Amino acid sequence: MKVPEALKPSDISKPSKRLAHIRPEELPPLPPPYEDFNNKTIAELKEEKVDKGEASLDDTIAIGIPKPKNKEEEESYIRAFLSGLQKLFQKENNWGFLQPLLLSMDHCAKCQTCSESCPVFESSGRKEIYRPNFRSEVLRRLYRKYVKPFGKLSAKLTGDIDLNWTTISRLAELAYRCTLCRRCASVCPVGVDNGLITHEIRKLFSQELGIAPKEIHDKGTVQQLKVGSSTGMNPVAVKDSVEFIEEEMTELAGFKVEIPWDKEGAEILLLHNAGEVLAWPENVGAFAIILQAAGISWTLSSESVGYDGVNYGVWYDDVQLARVAVKHAEIAKKLKVKKILIGECGHAHKALTIIADRVLTGDLNVPRESAVVLMDDIVQRGKLKLDPSRNNFPVTLHDPCNLVRLMGIVEPQRRILRKIAPKFREMTPHGVENYCCGGGSGFAIMSSYNFAEWRT
Repeated sequence: MKVPEALKPSDISKPSKRLAHIRPEELPPLPPPYEDFNNKTIAELKEEKVDKGEASLDDTIAIGIPKPKNKEEEESYIRAFLSGLQKLFQKENNWGFLQPLLLSMDHCAKCQTCSESCPVFESSGRKEIYRPNFRSEVLRRLYRKYVKPFGKLSAKLTGDIDLNWTTISRLAELAYRCTLCRRCASVCPVGVDNGLITHEIRKLFSQELGIAPKEIHDKGTVQQLKVGSSTGMNPVAVKDSVEFIEEEMTELAGFKVEIPWDKEGAEILLLHNAGEVLAWPENVGAFAIILQAAGISWTLSSESVGYDGVNYGVWYDDVQLARVAVKHAEIAKKLKVKKILIGECGHAHKALTIIADRVLTGDLNVPRESAVVLMDDIVQRGKLKLDPSRNNFPVTLHDPCNLVRLMGIVEPQRRILRKIAPKFREMTPHGVENYCCGGGSGFAIMSSYNFAEWRT
């Protein structure tokens, strides 16, 4: 029996019904009580959806890229892609990420260590197209061919890829088969960051071709900048909801819980994930109780964008990220606070700290701090009366990828738990080696077509 050849990066440009197909019997078994889940299949797309959107990567659509109506439109897509590809490697157009991108382009050893750390690759039944290095190698070959000097000659030596509509549409979809957890980057022996490369591919498509999932663009950053929050809540709705939380927490706590708004000169501007106000109001109330008990001067902002710390731009578009981050910094400057405190949301942490460092310069470089670090300081200084006996049951911790791997915040949350949970025990693996929750990079909110089934 002839063994089929392994899929190669150059195959991405060859038209076919699909490049990969996930079969339930190839998936790794799940532990009880989910062992029967493996029998479920991903629903096939209806013909009308396949006709409208490109699905030849893996029978799944995350973005819904419209197929070109004619040859001229296809060629315009290719020209725009090439323009964006050039810009990724120009200092004036990508000064924030050019150096790490070049290093990741030029130094991959193709050892595939990254693959063994990738939850998408492992959970897919080890499908070749989901290797972190697969999409990176596609971009790498296009970069060598169309950006580097003598590219077409070197392409014949290092591996050529045709640039056509099939290549473009599949690469766009493939960029959304990664949670950007960067587990791959943490194990790479030479420091190649496949997560960064994936982000740069997304950025190229968004900024140059206007292609991005509607959940993170239209209903994400665009809505946040227009209405005030990616949830769609305007300032009036947020203030009404927080007033209700304030009343509820006062009743539960037995003392007056105050949630201040627009307080000038406060030590802290607290940025909540606005989704907390809707879905987990007790978290908003808990922050108020802790900060009040610790005697810390703080405030929320009722200005548009200022009450929602999320920034979906961090997943796909540097321009959108900058617009939201600058707005956060401007509001903090206006309120004359000493620092911005980032509440619950790993991506908000990533966006406003590590990534925004490339954007917030001069007087906009307002100090920013994770709430986890502040909470640790409050607990260690004995600012709160704690009774660990109330939590005398098994407790564990799932680390957010962006806090531990990107920011190195590993011990503060553990010091807190050891103070309040006598039976705290670690997961395996944990810390910087943790598994991604599976919702990163927009996955948690992307549900168009049949993507939610692929994700699950």
